[in-house]
Amino acid sequence: MTNVLIQDTGFVADDFTGTFLPPEALPANDAALAVDLGSDADLAVLDGLLDRITTIRVDFPSFADGRGFTIAAQLRRIGFTGRLRAHGHVIADQYAMARRSGFDEVEIPQALAERQPEPEWLARADWQTHSYQNRMRG
Repeated sequence: MTNVLIQDTGFVADDFTGTFLPPEALPANDAALAVDLGSDADLAVLDGLLDRITTIRVDFPSFADGRGFTIAAQLRRIGFTGRLRAHGHVIADQYAMARRSGFDEVEIPQALAERQPEPEWLARADWQTHSYQNRMRG
């Protein structure tokens, strides 16, 4: 089974053709990199590498595990400007939080996409407008 990629426009084809590597397998050369991070990752392993990394995929082992949101926000704060992907058990209700914390997209298993089809994700795609802060300002 393939995974499903979700962006603000809904379910999209995955145009990523590289290979995700764990931090301990990163090459020492100047090659562009795609990195897989666990939900318990120590971002210090990426010191001196952010300018070489094009894509980071952060694992969500459970929809109840929100550590990936913190990792995304920390990556953006330390200057990562590349593609940031949440991977795993993220549910449609968490899409706005994923986008606000810094993720560009969400990758979920096909079985989850069947339980939460595209319209459920699209209902949360206007994540910038429907925030708590905007409602309080209204």
